[in-house]
Amino acid sequence: MAQDPRESGKQDLPTEEELTRAGLGLVVEGAVARITISRPERRNAMTGRTWTTLAHIGQALPGDVRIVVIAGEGDIFSAGIDLNMFTPEGVDGERSIVAGLADGSADEADLDAYISELQQGFLWLRRPELVTIAAVRGHAIGAGFQLALSCDLRILADDARFCMKEPALGLVPDLTGTKPLVDIVGVHRATEICLTARKVGAEEARELGLATLVVGVDELDGAVDDAVAALLATDPEAAVATKALLQEAGDNTLEEQCAAERRAQVGRLTALARAMAPGV
Repeated sequence: MAQDPRESGKQDLPTEEELTRAGLGLVVEGAVARITISRPERRNAMTGRTWTTLAHIGQALPGDVRIVVIAGEGDIFSAGIDLNMFTPEGVDGERSIVAGLADGSADEADLDAYISELQQGFLWLRRPELVTIAAVRGHAIGAGFQLALSCDLRILADDARFCMKEPALGLVPDLTGTKPLVDIVGVHRATEICLTARKVGAEEARELGLATLVVGVDELDGAVDDAVAALLATDPEAAVATKALLQEAGDNTLEEQCAAERRAQVGRLTALARAMAPGV
């Protein structure tokens, strides 16, 4: 099994000041980390600093964290990317995406590297040693939709609305969301959702498989807590091995997946046998 990235860097979690500047809140209690997108004055719109700080959190989480819950402050998950990122002035304290291209100080390779850095804020949510939950109220637009798609489970309030807004802005979804969207709904439905930039309500999201569960607004916190409790009741090592196994399945042939199952089960049975050995 690949080494847990959290064990290789010895990185400290972001400070409160760093979290505030990124528009994030973070609470870690034992095996559960709760991240809140917190820019209510901008409808929880996110910036490059939001995503690089998310990546920082992923690298620095304590090794005993098993569950990560992401929610938005107030009645909205996220309005998506802060459009000031596309102005020459940019977001206060952050580089402008377009200014460097406009004045010739950056080229396409620089922009590629920059987008890759931002994607790290989303990719870590797939790691096998974590189960990640998006708790979605209200709108999850563009980057907000892609952040929810990066999570293993999406628990929606019945007022939730997904929208892939990027094509309507002359852009493409580039924050790791296209693969999970196609994996879940298929390429034809994904094309329709993206190229119309329409809103997908909670009930339709459930029908399409985009929502794991839909509950009333007042029931959202309780439903998330119930999911967390159920996930924590599962043996940690079995959970990691099972998530890794499931992640392989889509790209494996049946024969390859059968072999992967055997390898994983040999590992689990060996561990269980050692635990039952006399003197252990």
